[in-house]
Amino acid sequence: MEFDFKLPGLGRPESSRPNRVSEAIGNELSLLLLQKTADPHLAGVMITKVIVTPDLKQAKIYFSVPVGTNRGPALKGMQRAKGFFRSHLAKTLNLRYTPELLFYFDSLNEEVQHMDTLFRQIAKERKDDES
Repeated sequence: MEFDFKLPGLGRPESSRPNRVSEAIGNELSLLLLQKTADPHLAGVMITKVIVTPDLKQAKIYFSVPVGTNRGPALKGMQRAKGFFRSHLAKTLNLRYTPELLFYFDSLNEEVQHMDTLFRQIAKERKDDES
């Protein structure tokens, strides 16, 4: 007896290939940013996460900048370097199709710093209340 419907958890397991490609793209872009990028707007830019679609056609690249640095010029610099990044990935990674690169700012570092500041304020207020 054969069923013609799909239930969650049944069927083909998710492939690990997009995860491996994501990791390879992240490593290559991080090396490029450290060693071969001449744009001063990209100084200090770090790749935080790469998500590749299951068909390997698009890669969402999340990046962060040092705290206190304006993210606008960094995003423009990443957009300008998109062709350079993609051509380098095509040369170094053995992929049938080089994914389209989409850049997004990752604000996690700023949120962590804001939370840390709030916790320090709370600790200081508690210490002031005790004394």
